[in-house]
Amino acid sequence: MKRLNSQLQEDGAPLELILLIRTLLAGCKEIAFRVSQGALAGVLGSTLSENVQGETQKKLDVISNQILKDILSESGYVKAISSEEEDDVVPCNPDGNYLVSFDPLDGSSNTDINSLIGTIFSIAHAPQWMKPDDPSAFLQPGTQMVAAGYVLYGPSTMLAMTTGKGTHLYTLDKTHGGFLLTKANVHVPEQTSEFAINASNQRHWEPEMQSYIGDLLAGKDGPRGKDYNMRWVAAMVGDIHRVLCRGGIFMYPYDKRDPGKPGKLRLLYEANPMAFLMEQAGGLANTGTGRIMEVMPTEIHQRVPVLLGSKEEVEACLGYHNQA
Repeated sequence: MKRLNSQLQEDGAPLELILLIRTLLAGCKEIAFRVSQGALAGVLGSTLSENVQGETQKKLDVISNQILKDILSESGYVKAISSEEEDDVVPCNPDGNYLVSFDPLDGSSNTDINSLIGTIFSIAHAPQWMKPDDPSAFLQPGTQMVAAGYVLYGPSTMLAMTTGKGTHLYTLDKTHGGFLLTKANVHVPEQTSEFAINASNQRHWEPEMQSYIGDLLAGKDGPRGKDYNMRWVAAMVGDIHRVLCRGGIFMYPYDKRDPGKPGKLRLLYEANPMAFLMEQAGGLANTGTGRIMEVMPTEIHQRVPVLLGSKEEVEACLGYHNQA
């Protein structure tokens, strides 16, 4: 099987980017080990603090964030990092050429039930005229990313990643500690009969999303003319991995409860990297009003609605929005 380095070289990734990705993944392998120890290492459960998102931090949130912060700061390749668990950007090397954004442990509420969790990341070029502690350096549209991916800590530890030359899946071989290519150039089926959405929020959705989901639930007797199954992992990495592997549509739509938080998912740490992966695999990624990767961020913790997945199903969902 082909090793990660070989695939990155084949895809034309520059040497410094390859070295940065290897550094980042070294941190993820350490997180994978901590996750696998679970209760044996006393890392389960919550802390007494909240992050900048107002969410109670799990112990593994804090541990994972510190692992990635330390290893990236010491690498020399990174000018600054932004994390879902940090209030502000973290300056690193003033001469670093890259910016890294990450959700250190997506789905961390699943840690206590031994369910799927993962790390989501994206990498962009660092504007050299900006200081490392300037958050405006990160206010770039997703189209500027040079790499993005996630590491899924499941029965096997898997990496999904793109550098703009297709989306590839790798599996961590624990016998030698490296990621091996197990599926190249993933292609998401254009049609699907699976959808993923947190249905408990239905009363807060806009009418067009209510109508779309209602028609899916109506099955073959409804206007869509076929039965759909709903799947929900409660970790974006798990749901997106399923979509990449067998198709589907994942949604966290506009939520009218708080106009200041039009979506639950963060643009820099979740929506943009997943959109890059999905588009490189032939799928679509939209907010309901436009392409996710073309959204111009206004602040590092910005939230956006998310519709990701099989091309024809995302287009069908957007049809309801366009009619409205």
